[in-house]
Amino acid sequence: MLDRGLRVLRVTPARKLVLQNRIRWVVAATIAYNVIEAVIALVAGTVASSSALIAFGLDSIVEVLSAAAVAWQFSARDPESREKTALRVIAFSFFALAAYVLVDTALSLFGGIEAEPSPVGIVLAAVSLVIMPVLSWFERRTGRELGSASAVADSKQTLLCAYLSAALLIGLLLNSLLGWAWADGVAAVIIAGWAIKEGIEAWRGDACAVPITALTGEREIEHDHHH
Repeated sequence: MLDRGLRVLRVTPARKLVLQNRIRWVVAATIAYNVIEAVIALVAGTVASSSALIAFGLDSIVEVLSAAAVAWQFSARDPESREKTALRVIAFSFFALAAYVLVDTALSLFGGIEAEPSPVGIVLAAVSLVIMPVLSWFERRTGRELGSASAVADSKQTLLCAYLSAALLIGLLLNSLLGWAWADGVAAVIIAGWAIKEGIEAWRGDACAVPITALTGEREIEHDHHH
């Protein structure tokens, strides 16, 4: 159900254009940051044999793939015809991520491979913990003024990424400061669990994935579609 409290009220055409451009910017910035985040996390995770860092990097890739799948869906003349396929792609991506992370974590723990401290990973997690809430707040505030329920929903998804950054940071710090290598595995399992939850929601069609065209204002949100 769309939040009827998000109806566009007293927003001039000029102001609406400004807000739509802001949404374009924040969506582009979020995707670009996820790509950079993924590369750094995967490289640092491989170097340190950190399941948590690798999981974090893979999650960033899935987030970008999810946005791409939705963009593909809404590039069609009849977006609804592609909706089920897009959601299935998103769901399978999350399930694959979770499976890989759980297997990798198990092999690391039972194979005696201890995750090494990763200063790069700690910095990345800390930076993400600062940037993600800011992007989320900016998108949520803009989405509310614009009356875009999908932008507000997407901002909550970005905030979830901040929670994952916190879990990763705690795991890496415990390993680095106290030598608790098992904390890395715990952080990885938390990220895998979140991925499974997101995958199930996407499979059911409840995903927070949003139409990029709606975010950018190219496709008006149908407020009166639901009664």
